[in-house]
Amino acid sequence: MTELTEQQRTELEAAAFRRLVSHLRERTDVQNIDMMNLAGFCRNCLSNWYQDAANAAGVEMDKAAAREIVYGMPYEDWKQQQQTEATPEQRDAFAKSHNHG
Repeated sequence: MTELTEQQRTELEAAAFRRLVSHLRERTDVQNIDMMNLAGFCRNCLSNWYQDAANAAGVEMDKAAAREIVYGMPYEDWKQQQQTEATPEQRDAFAKSHNHG
């Protein structure tokens, strides 16, 4: 494998992140609860990680701004347009996957 410079690694990671965000914006049929149940993270987690990285780098960013970067619109707009009510099965799967007690 070719050895990457730090700049190349950063650029490739940024490109992969942008592609992931684009993919998630296109796949509005995939609900956050399904992502949490299957993968253990969702769009909100991704926006929280983005916010954490910004804050760690000295860039003040609140949750709403980070979510707008990931969702491509204000979160409340996305919820109203794309989010469906979780089914009992989805809620049960979430409870089971997040019960670490």
